[in-house]
Amino acid sequence: MKENTRLLLFTGSYASAAESGVQVFEFDGEAGGTLTLLDTAQGLTNPTFVNVDAEGLRLHAIGEKPGADGGKEGEIISFAIDPQAGKLTELKRIATMPAAGQTQTTTCHISREPGNEYIVVCSYHGGLVGLLELDQEGLPVRLTDTAVHTGQRNLPGQDKPHPHSAIFSPDEKFLFVSDLGLDLIRTYRINREKQTLEALGDTLLHEGAGPRHFVFHPDGKSAYVINELDSTVTSFLYDSAEGTLTTVATVSTLPEGYSGNNGCAEIALSGDGRYLYGSNRGHDSIVVYAVDPQTAQLTLLEHVSTRGGHPRHFALTPDSGYLIVANRDGNNLVVFSVNRDSGRLSFTGNEAAVSKPVCVKPAYFPVSADQ
Repeated sequence: MKENTRLLLFTGSYASAAESGVQVFEFDGEAGGTLTLLDTAQGLTNPTFVNVDAEGLRLHAIGEKPGADGGKEGEIISFAIDPQAGKLTELKRIATMPAAGQTQTTTCHISREPGNEYIVVCSYHGGLVGLLELDQEGLPVRLTDTAVHTGQRNLPGQDKPHPHSAIFSPDEKFLFVSDLGLDLIRTYRINREKQTLEALGDTLLHEGAGPRHFVFHPDGKSAYVINELDSTVTSFLYDSAEGTLTTVATVSTLPEGYSGNNGCAEIALSGDGRYLYGSNRGHDSIVVYAVDPQTAQLTLLEHVSTRGGHPRHFALTPDSGYLIVANRDGNNLVVFSVNRDSGRLSFTGNEAAVSKPVCVKPAYFPVSADQ
């Protein structure tokens, strides 16, 4: 652990407004990966994804609320983070994309531009991507643009667009939106004068893939998407000057011979870019690959049980020493240690009980020397 820092872990869950939807834990790697609950936040409905601004001491959680016309719409709830006490103080709520009639515009993903000028949210059910401006306090002030995805595929789960995540390129020039319903990754650029999302082009996936979450290699020369519907990972070489992806290969996330139901969820790379991790919901495992950064080829290393059902999300600690899994149906967070040489995972024996956790985000925070 860095000197005079504290590693806090924030989780989002499926929850009613009366329940604890957001939790704050202290993570102690020196004690073998223990989790200590410090705070909870109520009054949010289904805060299923969170974004941590460690430098600005802000936490942004998505939520949902009834729309004026009877549908459901998304909102962002922003908190101040007190790293010394590990406490949250709600600062602001803002609607993301208003519901239109009975249409759901609830959001499933939130990301923040590294330059801290914008937040981007994705509406899975609404087929929408929203751009929200941030003020100098790091708080969202207004929705400046909404990108609408249209079309469909002729397979189950793909009857309409389903934007599932939005990820900025390492140089912040481009935004990549994975659309599970259309089997594509759409590239956008933010027009800062007009404060709009400009679509630049699409990278098509194979039919029935269902791309969900996307990650760049630390060297910025390759990228990887986990495909929810057919349990695969597709790798790409990335041209940072043009913002284009070239498909390299697609590999299964499942053991050979497995025939049960499965749907993939999260994907992450180790800090050194040598290992790639993905979650299987159904097989209930983390798949581990070795990465060749020059070619973006993947080599299967192992599958590790998540010790709980439906691993909706997981995260590596900032030093890549541990991996924490959020098992929605297991109602638990499970901590694994990461072998830095081999990339392989080992259960630490440490868990924490959380009702229906679906997002987990760790971050370092500075604290006083006597903390």
